[in-house]
Amino acid sequence: MGVTELKRKARRNRAIATNKVNAIKQLLRKPTIKNVDVEAIKASFAEKKAA
Repeated sequence: MGVTELKRKARRNRAIATNKVNAIKQLLRKPTIKNVDVEAIKASFAEKKAA
């Protein structure tokens, strides 16, 4: 009995895996927000509430 290669399925599986890896890399590429001034944000909310 001969071995059959499912070339189209293999190509699709590789494409799906590559797309998942690229999506994860794209999400990780975004910078994290650091040094947020919490007090200034609270003050701005207080100003909006007073107005």
